[in-house]
This record gives sequence, structure tokens and C-alpha cells, in this order.
Amino acid sequence: MVRKKGIPIRNLRNNTVQILTARVEILEREERERIRATEGNQQRQNNTNNNSNNNNNGKRVRPKRHVCHVCDKGFTSLSALDTHMLVHNGLKPFKCHVCEKAFTSSGNLKTHLRVHSGEKPFKCHVCEKAFSESNNLTKHLRVHSGEKPYKCHVCERAFSDSSTLTKHLRLHSGEKPFKCHVCEYACTTSGSLTTHLRVHSGEKPYKCHVCEKAFAQSGDLTSHLRVHSGEKPYKCHVCEKAFARSDHLTRHLRVHSGEKPYKCHVCDEAFARSGTLTSHLRVHSGEKPHVCDCGKAYTVRAGLNYHKRTQNH
Repeated sequence: MVRKKGIPIRNLRNNTVQILTARVEILEREERERIRATEGNQQRQNNTNNNSNNNNNGKRVRPKRHVCHVCDKGFTSLSALDTHMLVHNGLKPFKCHVCEKAFTSSGNLKTHLRVHSGEKPFKCHVCEKAFSESNNLTKHLRVHSGEKPYKCHVCERAFSDSSTLTKHLRLHSGEKPFKCHVCEYACTTSGSLTTHLRVHSGEKPYKCHVCEKAFAQSGDLTSHLRVHSGEKPYKCHVCEKAFARSDHLTRHLRVHSGEKPYKCHVCDEAFARSGTLTSHLRVHSGEKPHVCDCGKAYTVRAGLNYHKRTQNH
């Protein structure tokens, strides 16, 4: 008798077992769902009829019967719970076809794709600024409304978004979770660490379009551009003198207030500028870092410059 060619019996048996196993799992899941939906239904019905059938807008609120066994978060459907479980098991089945980045939900992937497409569907009705994510628009609208719902429990200072509050709380706790792998420097925000790392790498990504000078921080470039534009937005309220940088205004205000926050630990003499204190400390240490080609040294650069002018160096 000739045996017909086809799928081996062993493979058929294995496939059958897999199908049956999968079917059993589906039946078990459906049974768990049925039990969750019916168990204690009368008690829940009493509560939902009185309190949860309608919200403030008159819309029906669905009870969250499907609870995550890991974090106890509740969901209205089993499919929503299944999607949530991806957070715990680390699976990211939704992949970007452009950069291969993966996500736990199709919604997160859809939002990510706007990075590549440049799409910004969420627009501010006040200033027309647009955003790729609805939550960023929500935060932006607080700029116009002045709403600051996130309050510090230590100093009562308020913020428009939760992430800024989280960063602020580190000022009180002293926590500095972002650490430099090169020099032990630690800071409160990831942005500050990114900027600090440029000290080691020498990277200066912010370039002036006028003179090609480059900077490690965007704020330094902004200040530098005022050299070309002549803009001086920081004005003294006492004498109307204006400055291109806010720190220069802060330093100038000490002329009027008489404040001298920088004190010498040797003789207690105080100064309005940190640079002046640095120069003063050389009086005690004897350090003379400014050296002429002829070998004569000075504690401050002004001394060296005067020497060069008078000696024709």
C-alpha cells in the first residue's frame, strides 16, 4: 500500500494539541470574564444606579470591572486590560516602520509617527500654536488661562504641569538622580545632565548664523545674538540702564542695593561680583596666573595688560 504524501501525523497531532490548548485558554478567559461580570452584581448595581450611572454631564459611566492583578488599575473592557498588561510584561508589539522604535499600544505608535510626518493636529484657539499631542495642548492652554493646578506641599509654589512640580520638589529633597558617568556631577533634570556632558565632549550644537560662533547651551546663543541685534531687554527699574543678559542686570542692581553676597573666608571682605572675590583670594594665596612673556606675573589680567602697554610688550 502506497502512503499518500502530506503532513506527517506527528505534526498534525501537535497542531491539534496547540489548537485545543488555545481554545481552552479562550474558554477560560471568557469564563473569568463572565464570573467577574456577575459576581457581586447586585451590590454593584445598587451603587452604580445611585451614584455612577451619570456624571456631571449626564453621560453614563461604565464600571471598571476588569482589574490588573499587578497594580490594581481598573478597566471597562477585557481588551483594555490586555493592552495594559503589555506595560508589565515588557512586550511592545507596535513598531514604527521608519525608525523601528516599538510601543505597547497602537495609540502611542500613532502619536510617535507625527514626529516623522510633522503633523500637529491639536491647535490652540488663542494663539494658533499647534501640537502633536493633546496633553501638550492642555498644558499650553494654561499659559493663557494662568491655571497652575500642581502645588508644592512644602512651599506652596504652583505649577502648570506635573513634570515641573516633580523637578521642583527635588530642590527640597536634595535628590539629584541624573549623574555624569565621567566626573560624578549630579543634577535634578535630564536636560541639565545633557548640557553638562558637553563640557566633556566639547559639543557646541548651537551656532550663530551671523558669525558662526558656537555654544553648548541655547540660552547662551540667545544672549550672544543680542550682540548683533543690539537688543537689551533687561532694564534697571532704578536708572533705566539696559542689559542684554539677565545676570548682568542682577549684578548691576547690586550697585543700587549695596548687596555684596560674595565673602572672603579669610578676611571677611565682601564683594558684589564672584570674579572680584576670585581675584581677591589670590592676595591671600599668592597665586599670579597672568604671566607676561618676560616672566613677570600678576594676580589680575588688568595688571598684565597695563604692564604690556607701558613696557611695549
